[in-house]
Amino acid sequence: MPATSPALADRLKDVLVAASVAMTVKARELANAGHNVISLAVGEPDFATPAHAIEAAHKAALAGDTKYPPQDGTPALKQAAQRKFKRDNNLDYALDEIMVANGGKQVIMNALLATCNPGDEVLIPAPYWISYSEMAKLATATPTFVNCPQNNGFKLRPEDLDAAITPKTKWLFLNFPSNPTGAACSRDEMKAIAQVMLKHPHVWILTDDMYEHMVYDGFEFCTIADVEPALKDRVLTVNGASKTYAMTGWRVGFCGGPKALIKAMVNMQSQLTSGISTVSQAAAVAALDGPQELVAERAAIYRDRRDLVVAMLNDAPGIVCHKPEGAFYVYPNIAGCLGKTTAAGTKINTDGDFAMALLLEKHVAAVQGEAYGMSPYLRISYATDTESLREACSRIQDFCRGLH
Repeated sequence: MPATSPALADRLKDVLVAASVAMTVKARELANAGHNVISLAVGEPDFATPAHAIEAAHKAALAGDTKYPPQDGTPALKQAAQRKFKRDNNLDYALDEIMVANGGKQVIMNALLATCNPGDEVLIPAPYWISYSEMAKLATATPTFVNCPQNNGFKLRPEDLDAAITPKTKWLFLNFPSNPTGAACSRDEMKAIAQVMLKHPHVWILTDDMYEHMVYDGFEFCTIADVEPALKDRVLTVNGASKTYAMTGWRVGFCGGPKALIKAMVNMQSQLTSGISTVSQAAAVAALDGPQELVAERAAIYRDRRDLVVAMLNDAPGIVCHKPEGAFYVYPNIAGCLGKTTAAGTKINTDGDFAMALLLEKHVAAVQGEAYGMSPYLRISYATDTESLREACSRIQDFCRGLH
């Protein structure tokens, strides 16, 4: 008889490899083969971690702060997160209402594992960050979606939200400024969402605020627990060091939420990973409590990059690019390119066809909108240097001019 391998878990059958990861791997293969590839596929700041954060980590390691950390985070980082929530978001969380995890992704996974049963629904505005739906599936929940159309600035309409909530809805996820669109909600728009949620007290609300400091043109960020304090006892406010302080590799996320929920999430984390790296936590304390001028300086650079990319993409035949309020992504509509053939003879029927042909023919990596729940679009990250962005957009223009 032929040899067989032990079976993998059924839960993996519907869990997809992130399209951004797959595109990055393909781009790396082309680069390794000697091609000049420009990747606009990764949502990672190209800036350096602040020097004072690195120095704090170094000092912590030299001082022997290298033992097992508390499951919920070091007191120093929890206190720094507490100050940050008050300073930036007007939110008061007790220390037992705050926890630290291995990036925002583990915060979210902890929350889902602590609350979801088979058949529960996680309501996700679309377009959405790829991992939301896959994490819901891993937690035995069912991801459900509510469209945020371009003609509403990719924002969530209250009436659509209200219609999408069912008795099975366990969570609503909010991510504004958004990955992948960069859309952000004004205080009035968030208030309208909050009014809907007041009608549905059985639903938890998770707000992923990773891009809060990346807002432009005078736009003011807001988070739902501040906008509507009556919701605070069922809101999980998620944040971290990765985007604001260019600390993606340090893996530091944190959150504030109701005491009972946080306790359950810490229990989950204690079994999954225990606490997170002590030196990373020391670095995050320094980032949160240290000078903040760098945050605004980098946001101004992102704004200029956004303006460059939006203008150049709108000059590409067949592309219409909305100008978003925040984050470091744009989500251009490529409907005008569908049904055409590239200069190399590839037929473009979908946004996936467009993204792959763009990579193979012009060596620019972007991610198809299909992966984020809305086609025909591309997600383009402008978290890279300005000259690379200019060159990449020029290649996209050439690619579109060659369609026939």
